[in-house]
Amino acid sequence: MNVRRLIPAAALAGAVALGATALTACSGATAAGGDTDGKIAVTASFYPLQFLAERIGKDNVAVTTLTKPGVEPHDLEITPKQTGRLGESDVILYLKTLQPAVDKAVAQSGVKNVVDAGTLTKLEAHAASGHDDHDHAAEGEGGEHDHDHGAGEDPHVWLDPTKYAEIAKGVGAALEKADPEHAADYEKNTAALVTELGSLDTEFKDGLKTTASRTFITTHAAFGYLAERYGLDQEGISGIDPESEPSPARMKDLQGVAAKDKVTTVFFETLAGDKTAKALAKDTGLRTDVLDPLEGITDKSQGADYFEVMRSNLKNLQKALGAK
Repeated sequence: MNVRRLIPAAALAGAVALGATALTACSGATAAGGDTDGKIAVTASFYPLQFLAERIGKDNVAVTTLTKPGVEPHDLEITPKQTGRLGESDVILYLKTLQPAVDKAVAQSGVKNVVDAGTLTKLEAHAASGHDDHDHAAEGEGGEHDHDHGAGEDPHVWLDPTKYAEIAKGVGAALEKADPEHAADYEKNTAALVTELGSLDTEFKDGLKTTASRTFITTHAAFGYLAERYGLDQEGISGIDPESEPSPARMKDLQGVAAKDKVTTVFFETLAGDKTAKALAKDTGLRTDVLDPLEGITDKSQGADYFEVMRSNLKNLQKALGAK
């Protein structure tokens, strides 16, 4: 059912303007606009949306992701070739402002079925610190990599299984609209996925109900939704940009947080490395561990898909927080 579309001259010109030296980051077995064997051509901007498309679409869709495994989504650049192929998609799934290069390419694509995941659930603002009396100077550090969805909104909504389920419902509806012939399949698959996400939510609620501490420290302040859902306090070392350097004042502040709130662990993510986490852990006598924001799956991930990595996150949180 893939329909080829002519790319407007303005779109091609805009694609060239993105620069021929941009990073090529197209993965997936089938490129949008390529040989899809009659399947719906879906382009997802990064892994969490790719996962939804694959689980809901199954055999009726050919899914391409713009962010290949191992690439930090916030740093993604897009080639003119990718921009051109994007215009041949039947459905585009993205999260506006998370990846500026994607926003530009989507605007130029001319595709009718475009879904901004941020419109499918309520986005919220989350501070890097879960404690009002702590120094928030580190919030917003990171400059050009700041990726708030708008008005300070946190884009990492997929880390809350309940909100992720709301996005799943919207993705299912978009596939039904683009391919009404298989609407019953999409509806059935969406319902099954939403049920599975509900079970994951229950696992987190039960697993984190009773703990010795409610505070966790992480290099990437991506877990605001998760913390809010399960009554935890997130303390981000460097705010929303995992690569930014924390201020000396913030590091000192976190040492106090660790002592006061019985923190045992400093978390880091696989895509950003553990340099900052190790530095803080060394100064405070804490251990380090992985808390994965699930922006991509690689061979270093603690699981092969969303559910496996989320359950690894739960296990690591339970260990760090002293779950009983």
